[in-house]
Amino acid sequence: MGFGEQLVSAGERFGRLCVGIDPHAALLEQWGLNDDAAGLRDFAMTCVEAFADHVALVKPQVAFFERFGSAGYAVLEEVLAALRASDSLVVADAKRGDIGSTMEGYARAWLAEGSPLEADAVTLTPYLGVGSLAPAFDLARASGKGVFVMAANSNPEAEQFQSQTVGGVSIAQQMVDACAELNRSNSQNGVGDIGVVVGATVARPPRLDELNAVVLMPGVGAQGATLDDVSRVAGDAAHLVFPNVSRSVLAAGPDARELRKRARELAKR
Repeated sequence: MGFGEQLVSAGERFGRLCVGIDPHAALLEQWGLNDDAAGLRDFAMTCVEAFADHVALVKPQVAFFERFGSAGYAVLEEVLAALRASDSLVVADAKRGDIGSTMEGYARAWLAEGSPLEADAVTLTPYLGVGSLAPAFDLARASGKGVFVMAANSNPEAEQFQSQTVGGVSIAQQMVDACAELNRSNSQNGVGDIGVVVGATVARPPRLDELNAVVLMPGVGAQGATLDDVSRVAGDAAHLVFPNVSRSVLAAGPDARELRKRARELAKR
């Protein structure tokens, strides 16, 4: 199975939910941990204990590991390996995007088999053009991995830009439509592996009914969106949407059992 089919299957087992691992300084302090690489590892591995084999999709935010340099990346490698060894899937929230050989380098870093940073999927930024991401699309198809392309993000600045129209079609919709065309060409009637990110807070969301791929939907919880907003934005594609929660679950830490309980409660809803 490709990534899309794998994630749908995981959603049927665990509930359609993506939980973020976002070890920012305030949360480390809240958990009684030092804001250093040791505190980072304690935080991240507690999240692995809580979510691996219990949540469909887990999303480490790369920036919060990257700020500790090589020590942070060493922790991230450990987290990714542990999650990939479980029945949960893991998406590296790296938001990479470039052209040519540079994009190929990013793709190999996050999607190539045997890479120290190998994940099941990676988030990508398409604003050099969706076509610029082709090396990641090609590698994902060849290796059974997935990508999530930023289309309609949940922050106000993004919506102001992405809702602008070109030729009568919003920029966000053009991103979704380009991914839908790629999925039609390569999914062989199954769920495609080129998903998108669409925020649950977006007032004028793009249509998702022709995407035929999984959708990552941030904005639920701390950013103000509700599960009713998820239904509104998802439309007919609701069965392929995975709401993304982070702070509303991580606030239950540092006890791994409480983190797992909070995630399960949300997944059931």
